[in-house]
Amino acid sequence: MSQGKTIIMDTTRCTACRGCQIACKQWNALPATKTVQTGTYQNPPDTGFETWKVVRFSEGLKEDKKPYWYFFSDMCRHCVDPPCKMTSDTADPKAIIHDAATGAVVMAKAPYKGNFKEVRDACPYNIPRQDEKTKVMAKCTMCFDRITNGMVPACVKSCPTGALTFGERDEMLKAAKDRVEELKKNSPLAKAIDLNDVRVVFIVIDDPKKYHKYASS
Repeated sequence: MSQGKTIIMDTTRCTACRGCQIACKQWNALPATKTVQTGTYQNPPDTGFETWKVVRFSEGLKEDKKPYWYFFSDMCRHCVDPPCKMTSDTADPKAIIHDAATGAVVMAKAPYKGNFKEVRDACPYNIPRQDEKTKVMAKCTMCFDRITNGMVPACVKSCPTGALTFGERDEMLKAAKDRVEELKKNSPLAKAIDLNDVRVVFIVIDDPKKYHKYASS
């Protein structure tokens, strides 16, 4: 029996080309986000109602004073037991759909009837967003329309380096564990973040918080 789908985001293979960020916009017909220079290569500065994926840039010094520059293709983790849905169900049971076959967590394109702040606060990754005027919630859908028609998510399709891969959950979990073991030979801190709890698994080689403050739960 299928355990649904999973995406692996291997940060060690990411070059921050932002092809995934653009592909997400294009496939989902999301309007461009007006940006300004904020002193970092990351743009826009954050995800939003019309920006479901952002490649985050993080730089600093390690404990040995050597510099690091990490890329993190941030998106909804599509939790195995999504707390956003557990919260929204109390006010609006139809607001968030958790597809049994794929595991995708999808927000309805209708005004949310409850307190959105509670939904956002329930997410340990700070993902859900809401349009202030329409009260509609939005986030990554795992390209639900694509994966239910035999295609891979647009972000995965666009990745030129293999940093993003997609497939059946059991196969992806094995691949993630194997990759971590390989990376640990040179990077002892390598890990797959929240491996058993999410369907979008990030592989990192350092403290997850150095990549993004909401990288791990």
